[in-house]
Amino acid sequence: MNEFELIQHFFTRSACAQGGENISLGIGDDCALLQIPAGYSCAVSTDTLVSGIHFPEHAPAFLLGQRALAVAVSDLAAMGAEPIGFTLALTLPHIALDWLQGFSEGLSAMAQHCGIGLVGGDTTRGPLAITVTVLGAVPQQQALLRSTAQVGDLLCVSGPLGAAAAALPVVLGEIDTQVIAAHTLEQLLAAYWTPQPQLQLGQYLRGKAHAALDISDGLLADCGHIAQASNVCLQIQQAQVPVADAARSLLGDAAALEAALSGGDDYQLAFTIAAQKLAPLQCKFPAVRAIGQVCAGSGVQVLDPQGRLVAQQRSGYQHFN
Repeated sequence: MNEFELIQHFFTRSACAQGGENISLGIGDDCALLQIPAGYSCAVSTDTLVSGIHFPEHAPAFLLGQRALAVAVSDLAAMGAEPIGFTLALTLPHIALDWLQGFSEGLSAMAQHCGIGLVGGDTTRGPLAITVTVLGAVPQQQALLRSTAQVGDLLCVSGPLGAAAAALPVVLGEIDTQVIAAHTLEQLLAAYWTPQPQLQLGQYLRGKAHAALDISDGLLADCGHIAQASNVCLQIQQAQVPVADAARSLLGDAAALEAALSGGDDYQLAFTIAAQKLAPLQCKFPAVRAIGQVCAGSGVQVLDPQGRLVAQQRSGYQHFN
């Protein structure tokens, strides 16, 4: 099977490549043709996952297909964008038909869940790596940015944190799964392999939140991006950070809190919003929690219940560091 036969068999015919209302032309030509609705801007983001760095070398293909697309679509959610299409650049050490079948099925499952279509890409030979570029549409002047947090805002997160980081040693086979309760194991593996892009929340926050991003490298590290871009200080009340029950069950309270603050891979949203808008927001999205506030100053501070600064040894994941 050559490159073009591979694309035709596993991707062109897959459920995720059957087009959508804003896709005029998908796979098959030199470029795809997309329609951006009048009054909208095109949102574009690219994520690369490398074997042995972002996922275990022998990761299940179906789960990897789901995860690869979900983490990219999460960037559209963070901007308040509506998904349109995505491209896939797949580097393979060799052609393994069973692996490709599982990967394409996982990719299609997540694509259908997120309402996004595969419109093109590339395949080549080399160490296993997956690059997904997502494209979406967001009303002009309504995209959620990192640079527009306002002093006096509440700092919020969309849901519990820490489960994906807690799951990593399980995924890597460093913990015997026989000693983990079945419901805890299920929650941990779902958090790592099947993150849920917060698309509905992101779109709801347009015109309401002042700044937003998705939590990929860790709450503290990612909040640092908002603080730097907006030239403000984000103060986090440690006791208000929602820690995933599965992380507490596996790690205990202290280590689970550390995973929630610094572990990453949660793909929840962190955003700032005026206090009076929190209650109606929580009526629609009850998992949302206020965890702090935006203040004058710089950087990110974590405070204990007595208002004292808590020293942090690690803020989150960084490449080349």
